[in-house]
Amino acid sequence: MKWTSILAIWTLFWVLSAFLVMPFGVRTADEMGVEKVPGQAPSAPANFNPRKLLLRASVLSTVLFWFYYANYVNHWITIQDLDIAPLLGI
Repeated sequence: MKWTSILAIWTLFWVLSAFLVMPFGVRTADEMGVEKVPGQAPSAPANFNPRKLLLRASVLSTVLFWFYYANYVNHWITIQDLDIAPLLGI
C-alpha cells in the first residue's frame, strides 16, 4: 500500500472518529452551573476543548486504521465475505 493511500484512509478514519468522539465529555452551561452568554443556545457547550478532541480522534483513528491495515494484509474479511446476493437468492 502506498503512503499516500495510507494517509488518505487514515484521514477518513480521523474525520469519522472526530465526529464520534465530539460529544463525549462536553457539558452545557446549565450542567456546569455557569452563566450563559446572552443569545447563547441552551445546548451550546461550555467546556469545549479542541486539544482533547484532536487527541481522542487521533488515537481512535490510528487504532481503527491499524485494524483496517491488518485486515488488508491478512485478508481476514474479503469482498466475497461481504457478498450477500447468494443469501438473498439473487
